[in-house]
Amino acid sequence: MDARTRILARVRRALGGRPKALLPEHPHTPLPLDPVDLLLRRLKENGAEAERLPREEAQAFALSLAQGLPGAAFGKTLAEDLRPPLPELPPEEAPLGLSYALFAVAETGSVALSSEEGRRVQLLPPIHLVFVEAGRVYGTLLEALEDLKALPAALGLHSGPSKSADIGQVMVKGVHGPGRLVVVVLTGPEGPPDRPEGEKEGGG
Repeated sequence: MDARTRILARVRRALGGRPKALLPEHPHTPLPLDPVDLLLRRLKENGAEAERLPREEAQAFALSLAQGLPGAAFGKTLAEDLRPPLPELPPEEAPLGLSYALFAVAETGSVALSSEEGRRVQLLPPIHLVFVEAGRVYGTLLEALEDLKALPAALGLHSGPSKSADIGQVMVKGVHGPGRLVVVVLTGPEGPPDRPEGEKEGGG
């Protein structure tokens, strides 16, 4: 018998007869408000800008936000009908970044962004515009994770503009990311269904 087998056998003997720990009860209760209404309220409380728009108005909204700017950086999963006709700039040079959220959590006022979208677009431009489908707004994070068929390699939860008070306890925005977060909840039919991560257009 090798050392590993002996150690595991001793652990099993030591744990034998001990009662199993009970799992806690489900910690979440149904939210009293419509998830989209609560999301918009929480985002504003967090210091973000948030509103609900029909999907067909998304491009015009993005253009108005980009008025006077030289261009924007675009997330890799942003659908063409959400992408305004603006010059594309590298994220490190763009004053505006546009992303498409995987989902949103109403309870905390958070938008969830996949690593597939491109982290530089999410963090480097000083203004970040995020689109999320109304049908992908969940009451809690647990509900969202239970509904997902697969998780990306990494998932970022953005709950407002970047803020820090590390230096002298003075609140400063935009230190570790965008100083302005704008979230638009899209109503109406969703765009084309998402492709599985890693799958290419036209692939077999």
